Amino acid sequence: MSEDIAAGPDLVILERQVYQGPNYWSYRPCVRLLVDLGSLEQSPSSTLDGFADRLLELLPGLKDHGCSREMAGGFVERLREGTWAGHIAEHIALELQRYTGADVYRGKTRGAGEPGRYHVIYGYRDDQVALRAGDFAVRIINHLVAPDQVDLDFGEGVKDLIQTAQRVAFGPSTQAIIDEAASRDIPYLRLDKQSLVQLGQGIHQKRIRATITSQTSWLAVDIASDKSLTSQLLASAGLPVPRGHEVWSEDEAVTAAERVGYPVAIKPSDGNHGRGVTLGVKAEAEVRKAFDVARAESGSGGVIVEDLVAGKDYRALVIGGIMAAIAERVPAHVVGDGVHTLEELVKETNMDPRRGIGHEKVLTRIEMDEAARDLIADQGYQPDDIPPEGELVKLRLTANLSTGGTSIDRTAEAHPENVEIAEQAARMVGLDVAGVDFVAPDITLPVRENGGAIVEVNAGPGFRMHTHPTEGDLQYVAKPLVDLLFPPGSPSRIPIIAVTGTNGKTTTVRMISHILRGTGRKVGMTSTDGIMVDERLVIKGDASGPRSARMVLQNPSVDFAVFEVARGGLLREGLGYERHDVGVVLNVASDHLGRHGVDTVEDLAYVKQVVVEAVPRGGSSVLNADDPLVANMERVSLGEVIWFSMDSENEIVSSHVRRDGLAVVLEESDRGETIVIKHGQRTLPLAQVRRIPATFQGRARMNVANAMAAAAAAYAAGIHLHDIRQGLLSFTPSYALAPGRLNLVEMGGITVVVDYAHNPAGLRALGEFIENLVRPSLAGGIVARRRIGVIAVPGDRRDEDMVTMGEVAGDHFDRVIVREDADLRGRNPGESAQLVMSGVEARMRAGEGRARTVEVVLDEVDAVRKALGRAHDGDIVVLCVDRLDEVWEILEPRVTQR
Repeated sequence: MSEDIAAGPDLVILERQVYQGPNYWSYRPCVRLLVDLGSLEQSPSSTLDGFADRLLELLPGLKDHGCSREMAGGFVERLREGTWAGHIAEHIALELQRYTGADVYRGKTRGAGEPGRYHVIYGYRDDQVALRAGDFAVRIINHLVAPDQVDLDFGEGVKDLIQTAQRVAFGPSTQAIIDEAASRDIPYLRLDKQSLVQLGQGIHQKRIRATITSQTSWLAVDIASDKSLTSQLLASAGLPVPRGHEVWSEDEAVTAAERVGYPVAIKPSDGNHGRGVTLGVKAEAEVRKAFDVARAESGSGGVIVEDLVAGKDYRALVIGGIMAAIAERVPAHVVGDGVHTLEELVKETNMDPRRGIGHEKVLTRIEMDEAARDLIADQGYQPDDIPPEGELVKLRLTANLSTGGTSIDRTAEAHPENVEIAEQAARMVGLDVAGVDFVAPDITLPVRENGGAIVEVNAGPGFRMHTHPTEGDLQYVAKPLVDLLFPPGSPSRIPIIAVTGTNGKTTTVRMISHILRGTGRKVGMTSTDGIMVDERLVIKGDASGPRSARMVLQNPSVDFAVFEVARGGLLREGLGYERHDVGVVLNVASDHLGRHGVDTVEDLAYVKQVVVEAVPRGGSSVLNADDPLVANMERVSLGEVIWFSMDSENEIVSSHVRRDGLAVVLEESDRGETIVIKHGQRTLPLAQVRRIPATFQGRARMNVANAMAAAAAAYAAGIHLHDIRQGLLSFTPSYALAPGRLNLVEMGGITVVVDYAHNPAGLRALGEFIENLVRPSLAGGIVARRRIGVIAVPGDRRDEDMVTMGEVAGDHFDRVIVREDADLRGRNPGESAQLVMSGVEARMRAGEGRARTVEVVLDEVDAVRKALGRAHDGDIVVLCVDRLDEVWEILEPRVTQR
């Protein structure tokens, strides 16, 4: 029956996602498109008449794609043998990005679990370009399938991609610095849509905006922008500068010109990029006109009239007080061919692919504006005139690249005395990165002897004339700038510990952070509670995703980062940064299933495995040897594996330790349980479990495991054993240090436990803690009459998970009150509560568990009040909270012991 379905232009994109950093699909940044093939599911490429030939004619670069064959032409073979539209879209999206200059080649296509639906994954350099490439790829396929139904202007589509890439791309200077930083493994982060970039992380970060750096003195920038003041300072140091005067009116300009002597140069006191500059002014009328032009570009209103220095235009780039490069700048011009008009010659020149608008490319397009028309008129031409062959016609007097000029590298030819003058000029102004402009007949001769002079010193000089000269050798000028910001041997990254798992993440990151703070570190921590920097809560709310991690890495006071990494962030955006030093996986249990293609606990483990995959060689993966799904992650760890286990006889741990590996385990003795670090034959006692407050004398088994994981992570990060011990012994599960994480308080004769348990595994661990808490055989246990539980499940969980939650509650509590979160996450009011209650009732009907009564109180505060109102002396009330602060306001006035 499927054979009768005619292929149509049915390929559509259902979802789009951009991933930054390691993610579920790829270790590197990528785009994911969820596509539906429609009728094309029944029509592989081999069944579509002429499809492959038309596609290759349109995009011949696809012939170089290796695909799974890993050789040029491999994709073409797949195309002719028969492959599906999703896979074809992946390769087209990659090839289209190459039209913009992006060197991307990674991609894959995987089934999405439903017939005709696929995940299309491909790499990118810029996410906006990549998304547009994906859209265009789909349109191309649909057009080739049905040309009469889907229009396609291929040239216009490619042009749109290129323009998008140019619009979002870094300028040449910024890109050169980023490339140099990346070659040294210095991370970078774009802070705005322009050129503000952070190099490095946390306390080690530096910032650049093009070639203005975080070390650039704004006083020096202010001096450089004042041309008159700059000239005075240089002259006071005996450096050659033109004679000149700052004026504020036309009459003053005329007087100054006559005093200096014609011809003169007239320019704004504080301009840049050659704007408002007029050279070769020879008469009073020209002075007045040039004055108006200069004043229009002057922020202060001041204008400089100075002696016109004859010669060529040179730019010396000085970085950190040392000359890095010198280029000769040639004003915008065209050369006649005896055939084309000046207007046509300009258009032809602008067709050079190296030319773009402003600073987007290595050269700038020449504008036939009023200034250009006036200049060619002075040379006896009009735009529609045809200059003789070989005739050079100037279109600008100034030689700035921003007005269409070109450059010739002269670094190796510059006279040593001129190099020294440039370096001294930069130091006089105080700039870390300076562009020193000379006008001189020949830079190979001393400017003091041939009548040359320094005409300007510029802050934020462009690199493109040096990195991409029109003629001569390119200069690697980004290297000395990065050396200036990050001297050899200096760090650029801060240590990062990332923690994931189904339960215990927040408690563990808080333990780790507490240990680190005890060593004097300024810790930036993210968790579901918010972002904390050096023990201060700076942002409240769920901050366990990649954006919060990037915010910590941007904070200049942070010297150590500890991140809680949740499943949701990994699936939505990826890790958000490149790698971490220590990755911790606590456990994997059923939660959040049935969403984003994660349907089984094995799928969930694969998501959380990203934290292990992001550990580089030289780093460490801390893994739970007692959880088979976590233990299986050892195979993808490039770094050292450190196991933790509650079972001293765990075979994985025993084998690992015998091979001189590291592990954190529990050991039994007549003094009780002790957490020890094993490294080969060495055993390093850390702390007795009963002395660690968070374990409640060992009753909170989940916190015993969390403490072991925290100790292993801190040890992997190089923290001394004594500091780890002190951290664990001083960390208390209080509302102040760990809000909502096993907070136990006494309210008269009632014991209240507050926790965020929200899934069956978490509630089961909490129930076991309550069992241990009331067990007479454990020293210090309490006698409890009844156990009252207030529970809820987030509305986006599966129905069966909600029922299971109720069953677990029925096993551990005598009275169960079911509530709902304020955010129902798509459920109707009361819907999730009824499902949970049905699980409790099932236990009650079967005569299993402890539950005797169950009721629904939807509002959390009302449910808490009811539970407390029903409690009597000797009862334990367990509150599984969502709105913690509101609940704590109810509890705090009645707390008699914490």
